[in-house]
Amino acid sequence: MTQPQVAPVHPTAAPAVPRVAVIIPNWNGAHLLPTCLDALRCQVYRDFQTVVVDNGSQDGSRELLARAYPEVRGIPLPTNLFFSGAVNCGIRDTASPIIVLLNNDTEPEPRWLEELVAGLEAHPEAGMATSKILLFDRRDTLHTAGDFYTLDGVPGNRGVWERDTGQYDGATRVFGACAGAAAYRRAMLDDIGLFDEDFVGYCEDVDLSFRAQLAGYSCVYVPTARVYHRLSATGGGPLASYLCGRNFINVIVKNVPASLLRRYWWRMARGQCRLTLEALRHWREPAARARIRGQLAALLAIPTMLVKRREIQARRRVDDRTIEALLRSGL
Repeated sequence: MTQPQVAPVHPTAAPAVPRVAVIIPNWNGAHLLPTCLDALRCQVYRDFQTVVVDNGSQDGSRELLARAYPEVRGIPLPTNLFFSGAVNCGIRDTASPIIVLLNNDTEPEPRWLEELVAGLEAHPEAGMATSKILLFDRRDTLHTAGDFYTLDGVPGNRGVWERDTGQYDGATRVFGACAGAAAYRRAMLDDIGLFDEDFVGYCEDVDLSFRAQLAGYSCVYVPTARVYHRLSATGGGPLASYLCGRNFINVIVKNVPASLLRRYWWRMARGQCRLTLEALRHWREPAARARIRGQLAALLAIPTMLVKRREIQARRRVDDRTIEALLRSGL
């Protein structure tokens, strides 16, 4: 008796992993997401997936994604894990070798992702690439051309509030990336760790950049990767002031090498005193009082940060002289 022919069964091929995962943290940002997601639809570079990590929104953000953006992968969180917690969830839940973080209150130009990825790939020694970020409503005004960190322990944005006349149009190495529009190699994050969730938000990218520099990874600024940012559309106010007041000190305790602490402690103390005095002058304002509460909270957090410091300093690959030169350069 002839046996019936059975078609061979072939295993289903696993879907290809996109080269880039664009991760967008969102909390009640339904009014902001269309501008951001529509701009991603227009990107020239196409080998990417868009992932929106939703921090327990109650404004219809999830319904918006399901209805209008079926190509976007949503990761719904039951509660608000803020920036650090949300992006860490997105990083862990994706497999792309390049992670790009993008704020939900931004509008990238069509070649933004192409230029950002190209900038990272042109510099194999770099673990991060950062964008030129301009103000959404004043598109000739800079928000940041990369992060800098100086010997007074106070981080800042290159070019902030300056009119963009091309003065930051040169690709260069900088201290760190503003995580509102930046690319990171997954291999680097596997090595140094993800964003510190104890920071919650604000300065968590400075902390990660410092850890990266200590481990030998540089950051490249890509001026042709242009993004427009609605400043503080999803943040700001007393909470931001509190977190900045706390996290500026946390970064110092965790990351500044011991020899630089001994040599420049007075500059760092003076930097903190300057921030305290400025807050005292505006004591009637809730944000000013919040900054001082943050500074006090940082003092209570020193034991926790010292535990993290021991691990970071034990794994560092760059000598103090190199770090000092970077901080002294103001880049």
